Amino acid sequence: MSALSRKIDYQDVATTSARPGSFVTDDGIRVSFFRWGTDDTRIPVTLHHGFAASTEANWVGTGVVAALLAAGRSVISIDARGHGQSDKPHDADRYGEARMARDLVGLLDHLEVGEFDLFGYSMGAIVSLIVASEDTRLRHLIVGGIGEGVLATGGVDLRVMDRDAVVAAMLTDDPSTIAAPDVAAFRLFAESTGCDLKALAAQASRMFDQVIPLNRIAAACLVLAGEKDTLAIHPEQLAAAIPRGRCIKVPGDHLGAVRQPQFIAAALEFLGH
Repeated sequence: MSALSRKIDYQDVATTSARPGSFVTDDGIRVSFFRWGTDDTRIPVTLHHGFAASTEANWVGTGVVAALLAAGRSVISIDARGHGQSDKPHDADRYGEARMARDLVGLLDHLEVGEFDLFGYSMGAIVSLIVASEDTRLRHLIVGGIGEGVLATGGVDLRVMDRDAVVAAMLTDDPSTIAAPDVAAFRLFAESTGCDLKALAAQASRMFDQVIPLNRIAAACLVLAGEKDTLAIHPEQLAAAIPRGRCIKVPGDHLGAVRQPQFIAAALEFLGH
């Protein structure tokens, strides 16, 4: 029986066997993390979720952690500042994907991790690209929910997720006034996951917009995108800009692709190399 077909059996295990922890970043933010599996010699898979999500929403509830456990991998997952069980300051200067990248490296250092694999989605994919361009411990990199927008705007596609529009969407008292469908979907998602909307607005105002030195990424990289994901158009162009990059498309849109069996199967196959 394959690891993917066994993932349902592992869903309760992923929920009940998590070992939660936290650490304080160099700027005083308490960041939560979760660990699964044994601390053996296998390289852990480290997960970073997307905007308005969390470890629970992005990785446990979708079956990704369960599938990784079924494949015999140990897992580390972070709740980014402003999300999940981590601190949620409302000061915009405490946010941005570059700041989150420092948090992720700080967590790995805190846990004394050597080599690691890294899997990031959407906002977390931008964080992961930044880490991958700097950290030589990385062996395999998967980035999901992003595409050519990284090359055009530096991070999450700002042509679709306009900063001002996202900030306004998080702060409005009347979500029916949100005009952009993709932005409206994120407000609805944020409400469904019980997010602190002011913290999300602060992060949105600092969305990354600088050049990521993709040519410095030494790790093998998989760009994994939903065929109907408007935030991940032309993912093959992003993969081509990364020295050891490749691209796979799966069914689904931005919020749905991560739940597709093909998404998880492609990730497991890539990490198994």
